[in-house]
Amino acid sequence: MSNLPSTTSIEPETRPAIRYPRHPAHLDPFVEELGAALAVRFLIAFAGSTLYFPTDPRGRSAAEAVIGKDRLQALGARMPSNRAEVPVPRTWLILALTAEGKSTADICRALKVTAKTVKTARRENRWKVPT
Repeated sequence: MSNLPSTTSIEPETRPAIRYPRHPAHLDPFVEELGAALAVRFLIAFAGSTLYFPTDPRGRSAAEAVIGKDRLQALGARMPSNRAEVPVPRTWLILALTAEGKSTADICRALKVTAKTVKTARRENRWKVPT
C-alpha cells in the first residue's frame, strides 16, 4: 500500500506573491532580465566582482550555473561591454530579503553585515518586517 493521498491530483502549495521594494535604476538590467527573486540570488553571489559576459556561454562560468545560458546572454547584451562590475546594492538587498520574510540574522549572514546595518536600512526606508 502507498502512503500517497487518495486524490489523483495534488494541488501545488499556494503562497502569496512577494512584493519586492522598488529597485534603484542601476539595477534595471539585472531585475528586468532575471526577475527580482533571481536578481537577489545573483547579486548576493556576485556583487562587487567583475564578470565576463560571453556572447556564447559554454557552461563553464559560475554565473551561468546560477542564472542559465539564455539569461546570461540577455544580461550581457544589456551591459556596456563584455566585462562589467556587478554593483553592491546593500540597502535594496536588505529590503528585498526582508520582503521574502528572512530574519535579521539570516540577512546578516547572507550579506555579511551587522544587525545594526539591517535595522538602520529598514528604519531609513520605513520598512516593516513582515509578520
